[in-house]
Amino acid sequence: MTIHLPAPGGTTRPYEPRTEPLSLTAGAPFTSRVVFSAAHVVADPYADVTPDGPAAVDWDATLAFRRHLWSHGLGVAEAMDTAQRGMGLDWAGAAELIRRSAAEAKAVGGRIACGVGTDQLSATEIGYPYGLDEVRAAYEEQLAVCEESGAQAILMASRALCAVAKGPEDYLEVYGHLLRQSAEPVILHWLGPMFDPALEGYWGSTDLDAATRTFLDVIAAHPDKVDGIKVSLLDAQREIDLRRKLPDGVRCYTGDDFHYPELIAGDDRGFSHALLGIFDPLGPLAAEAVRRLDTGDVAAFRALLDPTVELSRHLFRTPTRYYKTGVVLLAWLAGHQSHFTMVGGLQSARSLPHLARAYELADGLGLFPDPALAESRMKHLLSVYGVA
Repeated sequence: MTIHLPAPGGTTRPYEPRTEPLSLTAGAPFTSRVVFSAAHVVADPYADVTPDGPAAVDWDATLAFRRHLWSHGLGVAEAMDTAQRGMGLDWAGAAELIRRSAAEAKAVGGRIACGVGTDQLSATEIGYPYGLDEVRAAYEEQLAVCEESGAQAILMASRALCAVAKGPEDYLEVYGHLLRQSAEPVILHWLGPMFDPALEGYWGSTDLDAATRTFLDVIAAHPDKVDGIKVSLLDAQREIDLRRKLPDGVRCYTGDDFHYPELIAGDDRGFSHALLGIFDPLGPLAAEAVRRLDTGDVAAFRALLDPTVELSRHLFRTPTRYYKTGVVLLAWLAGHQSHFTMVGGLQSARSLPHLARAYELADGLGLFPDPALAESRMKHLLSVYGVA
């Protein structure tokens, strides 16, 4: 059945949905790459909450989605940007999410790493009225929750640290302290301002070359405490240059949702592992691609993953931080949750044409296990907006 989706200028254009999903099979953990999917949270649609109030999470649906990712061999990167940290999910909600997901991971044998930040420290009208000691203490509190849960820690970029640090030396001090006291090697996270404008100038400089030098200095001082780095700058060549400078044994996890196929495939001088928000909607397909890479078949890997880049670039287009809306839409259309509601009301953060195009692209890739369900749900969404 043909459906008509909105197009610029107020016209409509026909689109014929798929009738069959892409055929994929679950499998064992990967052997050639370590792959994490950053996972979204499912809101409780019946909770009487406000956009700026504490998040109401549907824990059963949220944990079920993580079991879905684990079943395909993917690791889960928990309580990250994709889970709306700082965009609807506060630290109290994130701490509960970490505890529940880590317990679930232990029960099913899934790999999990969790975001550790400083979002207990909120900005006021005058900015962040804190010092380095308070930033370090906030990190320490979250690190303790993560380690007590049995999860690997991901030291996330901190808005508060970015606001109060005077220069590179403050980053070296705070991160050095945290790495010395961490029980196990952590993943360091560099999230660019396209994902969070408050992180402009992270590592003490708006000059990315200078910032990179500071980042490398942190790693070089504590290589035994750094499992890897997660880079989300949407700059493929910068990531390649950075990963070639890493000490032996320190992984580079790409967070580049624009260039991930070539970065994961790598070259004769190395490759990136993956910690990606786009692997939330792409989970089964991404897992299938990595299994092809496990056999050494780079061409098959690229043949599966390259066609997904158009969808990823669409979801992550400017303003990039609202990519979560498209991710949750696709989870709903795929049947992983019963509604299209987000914590903080962010289901309204993208336009109807944007959502319609996301549906088209995902459907064209065969991402929906039940294409008829996806079509029906998309039609219902369109009807809410008055589109027949």
